[in-house]
Amino acid sequence: MSVPAQGFTATDHAMMARALRLASRGEYTARPNPMVGCVIAQGDEVVGTGWHERKGGPHAEVFALQAAGERARGATAYVTLEPCSHQGSTGPCADALIAAGVTRVVGAMSDPFPKVNGSGFDKLRAAGIQVDTGLMEPLARDLNRGFLSRIERGRPWLRVKLATSLDGRSALASGDSKWISSEAARRDVQKWRARAGAILTGAGTVLIDDPHLTVRLGDDTPFAPPLRVVLDPGLATVARGHVREGGAPTLYLHAPDARMPRGIEADHAAVNVAHGLMDLDAVLKLLGERGINEVQVEAGATLAGAFLTAGLVDELLLYVAPLMLGERARPLFDGLHIDEMTERLSMRIVETRRIGADVRVLLQPGAAP
Repeated sequence: MSVPAQGFTATDHAMMARALRLASRGEYTARPNPMVGCVIAQGDEVVGTGWHERKGGPHAEVFALQAAGERARGATAYVTLEPCSHQGSTGPCADALIAAGVTRVVGAMSDPFPKVNGSGFDKLRAAGIQVDTGLMEPLARDLNRGFLSRIERGRPWLRVKLATSLDGRSALASGDSKWISSEAARRDVQKWRARAGAILTGAGTVLIDDPHLTVRLGDDTPFAPPLRVVLDPGLATVARGHVREGGAPTLYLHAPDARMPRGIEADHAAVNVAHGLMDLDAVLKLLGERGINEVQVEAGATLAGAFLTAGLVDELLLYVAPLMLGERARPLFDGLHIDEMTERLSMRIVETRRIGADVRVLLQPGAAP
């Protein structure tokens, strides 16, 4: 049962905000697990903090309890996600909080993972610990939108990244798109790649642009290399391209009747194809089964348009450059076939930010409130 927002104090809000900032430190490394932060406090004094760094490593609560030591007894624990109650790679965090003697747990949200899903909070309450939930839940859900999408919908959160001119063009008629966006924008994209579990493109982009689809942060920030996914019905690109190079893994998704060329070894899986297009729902389900929380699509207008038309785009990451490419250049999306204003697809702007010479716009489907 959630406590009404007015039931939380200013201290509660401040501590949970700190826990959410801690959780975000796992943005590039925690997957496929959720990002989680924990703050242990005695009143207004923080006595321990922690966040979940990587799969198989200690959870946020364990780090925070270790830092707090004996001062955890009688304290309040602020957690951005319900403490686990089952034995996984590590022991149950609910048990650890009980053993440490905390007297109150404030949680931002329940964990929908079937092995938790309320049982963590129930275990704490059964031990006599006061549990208050729902504090800053929208922010907690947004932080872990990929993990929640995979658990609740059975598919990853899908983000389409595109660079566009002011006249809404993504490439010249020849397919050349290097470079519409500025160097600053291209550096910024690396951070979004780093948080994605997979970077997805089509065979056409591999043949035309020959992308690496790797993360290049330019500093010592740790990250887990995203899976590179190529939708290639006929396996026309499997023997070529930078996408096969480097330390990041690559997965080729192809039609059921396609055969891997002799002498080529690659991770691959079959997906049904109809009318020349892959079953995109099946693609996302397959990636979800592989533990992918977020997919970032970096492809041309045909594949980007197919995902949008199928209603599978959760987020659009758009870099708008101050230039014109003209009417013969390629559009952002192909295949929308909108003839009436009543058929238009509405997007709401979540965020805008100046990145170098460009403007970065983050959008999600749906009309503005």
